Order: sequence, then structure tokens, then C-alpha cells
Amino acid sequence: MTDGRITFHPLSFVPEGADVVVGRGDTGTYAVLPHDGAALLRRLIGGSTAAEAATWYERNFGEAVDVDDFLGSLTDLGFVTSPGSAVAGTATAPRFQWLGRALFSAPAWLIYAAVVVLALIELAGRPDLRPAASHVYFTASLVTVQVVLMFGTIPLSFLHEAYHVLAGQRLGLHSRLGISNRYNFVVFETKNNGLLSVRRGQRYLPFLAGMLIDVVMAAAFTLAAGALAGGGAFSAYTSRLCLALCFSIVARLAWQLLLHLRTDLYYVLSTALNCYDLHDASRSILANRFRRLTGRTSGLVDETQWTDRDRRVGSWYGWFIALGFAGTVVLAVVFTVPIAVTYAARAVQGSWPEPGRGTSGTR
Repeated sequence: MTDGRITFHPLSFVPEGADVVVGRGDTGTYAVLPHDGAALLRRLIGGSTAAEAATWYERNFGEAVDVDDFLGSLTDLGFVTSPGSAVAGTATAPRFQWLGRALFSAPAWLIYAAVVVLALIELAGRPDLRPAASHVYFTASLVTVQVVLMFGTIPLSFLHEAYHVLAGQRLGLHSRLGISNRYNFVVFETKNNGLLSVRRGQRYLPFLAGMLIDVVMAAAFTLAAGALAGGGAFSAYTSRLCLALCFSIVARLAWQLLLHLRTDLYYVLSTALNCYDLHDASRSILANRFRRLTGRTSGLVDETQWTDRDRRVGSWYGWFIALGFAGTVVLAVVFTVPIAVTYAARAVQGSWPEPGRGTSGTR
């Protein structure tokens, strides 16, 4: 058995029902321990040797424990300091914590609510401002539509992810925003692993912050479109552009309903259900059921790698994943197909000369 005092990096302990989430906020590494395991870890952090901790555990919980094996798992997680390495220090406050607090302060919430309420009032009396696929084509030039929407949605995507980050930094978490690409598209990615170091109730706003600013921006574009619609040619053009950008936001909000894609709403639901890896657990449980039905038991996934809670919820949540694929088809019919059909019709119309005109445009 390991002799001497074991040193650990600073760890957070967050009770979650029958378990405790323990982890390092600086690395984003977490483990779900039963309460007795968390108590044993606290004993070791408090200065007990492995032998002393084993004796204490047996006296208090009535059974023996392999502390060396326990320490091995903690070492693999990076919780135990290696010989000669420095213990991670206390993290400094996030750089933009002040901005996060300002954007989610009481005055900010009043502004958000006012913008959304005014937009709903405007939509009630102006059916032409309600999101529609036809709004995408704010100009006759298909090239302009593609270019403007492509570059116009980049700052909106950035704003969505930035609000996730700032909502986390508001809590003192070192959330980060990264830039990547998927195929030919620029995407922004939020790294918010530190959320597991705070209470469950504090995690909802960082998960929902992106959708919050999406709703506010859609409302703002609606108000702008309504105000500009009655102006001159340039104002009317800008009004149509606002409606096009608004529709792109609405489409992104609808996409959040596809829980099988690990959307923002998935993380909200997973947190509310007190699960940690609900997506993978549900997929594997559902796949195992189909394998058993077809007699292919050799490819079964080991379900014990997930917590009891994940397995219990995953036993029925897997069907939501299947419904998510059906939802993808519905959204394609509602959003993608009308846009594609209109694009094809305009492209074909533009490629044929008007009646009575040659390809050169002369009589």
C-alpha cells in the first residue's frame, strides 16, 4: 500500500443526488463518485496516508477498500500530482467576467424582454414580417443572396457562442471560444467543461445563453424590418435583408430541437435529468436492443461504463434519438426544401432568355 501523504490538484466537489461530481476545473476532467468514494477522497486530500484512509473507510462504511486501486484511477484522471510536479494554483478571474455579469444583469434582462415583447406586438399586426422561407431571397441576384447570407450569419454564430462563453465566465469559469471549420464553413465552438464544477441549477443559463441572444437578435431584426419597410428603395432593401437574417436565426433555433445532435436543448434536458453522458448511453442501449432482436449479441456494448442514472434514463431516452431523425426530415421539408425549390426555379428562369429575345439579349 502507498506510504506517505498524497498530494492532489485543487478539486471541486458538487453533490448530485446519490453521487458527487469531482473534478479539476483547469483541465475539465471530472469523475462521478458515490458519496463514500468522495468521502474517501476528501480523507486523502486532508492528509491521511493510504493505510490510514483504508482503516477509516472500513470503520465507517463496514467494508474493506483497495485504496491503491482507487488512487490509480485518480492518477489516471490527473487528480494526483506526479513526483516533482507543481500543484495547480488557484485560477484567476476570467478576463471577461465583468462583461458576462453585465450582459446577464437585471437591466440587460429588461432590455431583452422589451425587444422581444415589442417584436411580438409587431408580428401580431404585420403578418408579412413573420418568418418565411421566401424571405431568404431578399434580392433577385442569387449570388448576392448566397454571399450576404454566408458572411452575414458568421457574426450571428459568433454572438451565439460568445454568449455561451460569457455566461460561463460570469460564474468564474474559464470558458473559451474557438474557431474551426466544417467542410467549407467557418464555425465557432465553446469549451465549457468547467460547468460541472458548479451546482446543477447554475448550468442552465450557460447552456441556454446562445438561444437567448438568438431570440433577441431575431426580434431586433423583425423590429428593424418593420421600421424600414415603408422607406425608400434602400430602406426597403435593408428591410428585406433583415428578414432574411431573421429567418436564418429562426432556422437555427428550430435546429436546437433535434436532440440527437447534442444541441443546447439536449444539454439542458440531460442536466435536468441528472445525467452525464445520456447521448452515448442511450445510443448504445438502443443499439444493443436491436442487436439482441437480430441475434447479433457478439457486438453488444458494455453498458456498465455509464452511471446507473444514465442507464435508467437511457433505457427510454433512446427513442427520442430515433424521433430526432424524423425531426430532421420535418425541418428539411419546412426550411430546406422550399429554399432549394425556389433557388432551382430562379436559376432555371435566369438561364433561359425571355420570349422574343435571343441569348445575346437583342431582338
